Amino acid sequence: MENEKIVRAVIHAGQQPTEAQIREIELAASMPVVPDEDAPELTLEQYAEMAAIARNRRSQRVKPVVALRISPETLEKAKATGKGYTGFLSRLLDNAINDPQMVSKSL
Repeated sequence: MENEKIVRAVIHAGQQPTEAQIREIELAASMPVVPDEDAPELTLEQYAEMAAIARNRRSQRVKPVVALRISPETLEKAKATGKGYTGFLSRLLDNAINDPQMVSKSL
């Protein structure tokens, strides 16, 4: 460990890593993983438990697909917000449905 040097670099989105950074990544990928008392190797039971937790969390995050009709003007305004406009519409609907005044105004 004495001869090892920790190299830290931030690579921003859209930025390509340098040749030196690529070599460092390849070197790190070729090194063996050595478990120790701080980070012991997981048992098969622990892997199974983690997988069950991950499946449960994924199933809770899945949003059902719903088709609805909206005016062309509303769709254009939503699309004008840019990429991810369907997420924007989902959040907008969440906020509106949780606002009693908005609900009563829209009925």
